[in-house]
Amino acid sequence: MTSGILLLDKPVGPTSHDAVARVRRAAGLRRVGHAGTLDPLADGLLVLGLGPAARFLEYLVGLDKTYETTVRLGQATTTYDSEGEVTAEHPVSVSAAQLTAALDAFRGPIRQRVPSHSAVKRDGRPLYESARRGEMIDLPQRDVVIHALDLLAFDPPLVTLRVACSSGTYIRSLAHDLGAALGCGGHVAALRRTAVGVFSVDGAVPLDTLTPQSVAAALLPPAAAVAHLPRLEVDESGATRLSLGQRLAAPPDALAGNVAAFGPDGRFLGVVEVDGDVIRPRKMLSATDL
Repeated sequence: MTSGILLLDKPVGPTSHDAVARVRRAAGLRRVGHAGTLDPLADGLLVLGLGPAARFLEYLVGLDKTYETTVRLGQATTTYDSEGEVTAEHPVSVSAAQLTAALDAFRGPIRQRVPSHSAVKRDGRPLYESARRGEMIDLPQRDVVIHALDLLAFDPPLVTLRVACSSGTYIRSLAHDLGAALGCGGHVAALRRTAVGVFSVDGAVPLDTLTPQSVAAALLPPAAAVAHLPRLEVDESGATRLSLGQRLAAPPDALAGNVAAFGPDGRFLGVVEVDGDVIRPRKMLSATDL
């Protein structure tokens, strides 16, 4: 199989770009993409698309994520993590009850300020470039959702949390804001991504064990990238027309929006858009893609 979805367990240290390059070499493929990066400080799940399956990664980008993080209270840093310079330091005299009460304020819909050392662009330039120059930046804010925030351990000054959140959530901002709420500052000391949508790091291949054989054995079919989308089955004539880029008439019970299309033999055809009474092909596979 030269096309599919690979779950990779990235260790601390390599960049996501480094990880993708190693997969390219192991798989012998040039076309390898990812559905969201991890900072070098972070480890855990990277979802990769190999070959033609890479075109479906965009449907994974907006999925919820789950992390386990260790927050170091008592120190605020420039980057909101342990790689930054300490900007403030305070003694930690926080009780378990105070911590539990503070966590309550971060559950559900919240508004976050994007870290100054991030790749988010302002006026066409990443924020981290301005931050490194010492420029004053009006940091953008974004609305995110913390679906679950579980306290796993509290051994002052360290707090270990499990965070299930919407895409776009900055765990570094969460740590910084938690420290501010407790009056002592805080930053991310460790971060591990454990899930992206239904994909778990428990089924991922460790980066350091990559071989052509391990990649081939772990590769999921391209349809795995869109398993969360509604499913539409078409007959052989419809499958042929969609593969040629032609529209179809939509059945009356078809759900609107992006839909995963399958042929009568169960083969994955690609993603189509149902718009009223019309089915439009969006990203389709050819017979040579599999």
